[in-house]
Amino acid sequence: MNTKSIIVTILITLIAGILVIISNIKDKLYESISTYYKVYLNGKNIGIIDSEDKLYKLIDNNQSEIKEKYNVDTVYPPTNLKILKTNTYMDELDTVEEVYNKIEEDENFAIKGYVVKITKNDGTEFNINILDKEVLYNSARRFVKAFLNEDEYEEYINNEQEEIVETGRFIENMKFAENISIKEDYIDVNETIYTNDLELTHFLLFGNKPESKTYKVKLGDTIESISEANKLNVEEFLIANTNYKSQDTLLRVGDKVNVTLIDPQITFVYDLYEVEDEIVYFEKESVTDNTKAYGYSEITTPGQNGINRQKVSYSVTNGERSQTAEVTHIATIREVVNQVTTKGPRYPGTSGTIDPVNITGDWGWTTNKGYVITSYWGWRWGKMHNGIDISGAGNLGSPIYAAGDGVVTYVYAGCPSSGNGYGDPCGGGMGNMITIKHENGYYTKYGHMHQKIEVSVGDSVKKGQRIGSMGNSGSSTGPHIHFAVSKDTEYNYFNPMSLYK
Repeated sequence: MNTKSIIVTILITLIAGILVIISNIKDKLYESISTYYKVYLNGKNIGIIDSEDKLYKLIDNNQSEIKEKYNVDTVYPPTNLKILKTNTYMDELDTVEEVYNKIEEDENFAIKGYVVKITKNDGTEFNINILDKEVLYNSARRFVKAFLNEDEYEEYINNEQEEIVETGRFIENMKFAENISIKEDYIDVNETIYTNDLELTHFLLFGNKPESKTYKVKLGDTIESISEANKLNVEEFLIANTNYKSQDTLLRVGDKVNVTLIDPQITFVYDLYEVEDEIVYFEKESVTDNTKAYGYSEITTPGQNGINRQKVSYSVTNGERSQTAEVTHIATIREVVNQVTTKGPRYPGTSGTIDPVNITGDWGWTTNKGYVITSYWGWRWGKMHNGIDISGAGNLGSPIYAAGDGVVTYVYAGCPSSGNGYGDPCGGGMGNMITIKHENGYYTKYGHMHQKIEVSVGDSVKKGQRIGSMGNSGSSTGPHIHFAVSKDTEYNYFNPMSLYK
C-alpha cells in the first residue's frame, strides 16, 4: 500500500471515529432534555414546572370557597395566565406549589360562564357576566313584563291576540333595540357574575344603584300619592312593583313598596295600534239678542262633548309612549255640540260686557281634531313633566292655535324644525317656543314648534288663532307640541287638562 493510500485510510478512520463520538454525545444530550412548562402571569414569567395538569388540579382542589359561592364543580386559573410548553435540559425547576402561591397572591381565579355583549345603536358596548344562559333568558322575560301586561305578552308570544272588534289594542312587533350576543368564556371571579335572574333583572331595571329605595305604606296612601311624593309617575311605580297591576290596586298598611327611580340598561320596544274613543271637547260661543235686557246671560244650548273613534299607531319604549303617533279617524260616535250663551246687548257707551272675563273652562284646544296625548302631566324619569305632549293631527307642520285670548310675551325661533332627539339643548330643550299671557294671570306655553312662527312679541291673539305649526325642535323624538299652563307667574305650572274639565 503506497503512502497516499495509507494517509486516506487514516483520515477515513479518524472521521468515522469523530462521528461516533459526536453521535454518542448527542444521544446523551437528548437523554437529558425534557418537556417542561413556562408559566406567565400578566406577561411575566413566574416559573417553570414539570406539569400543567398538576397546577390546574391544585388550583381546583384549593378553591372550595369559590365552588360553594357559585355552585360550580371546577375553578380555573386566572384569565391572564398563560402556560407555554418548552423542551429544555434544565435541572432546576419551580414546584407547582411555589407557582400556585404566586398566582394566588397576585390574581383572582376564574370560573366558566357566559359573557353577554350588549351593543347600543350609538356603537357603545358593555358586558354582563352570567353563570348560565337561563339567567339571561329568565331576566329578559322579567324585564319585558315590567313594561308590558303579562297577559298581553303571553298572547303575543303564543300568537293568540284577538282582533279588535270595537275598541282595544293589538301589538304588532316587539324587540330589544340593542344587539345582544352571548358566548361561553372563563370569567374572573372578581368581576360581577349574576347567578340568578332576580339579581340580573334588578340591574337591567335600575342600573348600578347600590340598593333599592323602599317606602312603608301608611293609612290613606295610594299608589298615585306615593308615586308623586317620590318623584315617580304611576307607570314607573308599577314597573318597579310588578305585583301591583294598576294604580287602583289597594295597598295594605305596613307593606313595603319599591320607590327606586328606574334606570333601564337595555331598551324594550314594542309597536302597537289602539282603537279608542277620544273625547272631543265642546267649545263655548256667545250670541247677542238685542231683545233681551242689558246684562242678560243664559245658556241656551247646553254643550255636549263629542266622541270620535280613531285608530292610533305608536311605539312604546321602556314603558314610555313615543312622541310621534299616527292617528286615523274611523267613525264619529257622537257629534260635538258647542255651548251657546245668549246675552243681552251691551250697555251704551261700553266696549265690552260688564262681567270680567271668565277664563276657567273657556279654553280652546291647541291643534286640530285627530290628535292624541302621548304624555300627560306628572313625573317622568325623575323629572317633572310640567305639561302635556300632543301628537297626531297631521304631525309635522300641522297648525297650532292659541288656547285663549291674550298677548304674546315670548317667542323663540332659533332651532331647526327637526332637532337631534332627546338631549338637544336648543331653546333650553323646548326648541322653538311661544308664551302667551292671558287674563286673570294665566300663561300658556307651546314648545317644540316648527321654526316658522306666525306671531311676534307684543301681538294680541284670539282664542283659536293660528300662531305656528307643530315641529320636532329641541329635545324631541317626534313631531308634537308640549303644551304647558301656569298661573300668576310663568313657572307656577299646573295640569293643563284641568282647564277642560
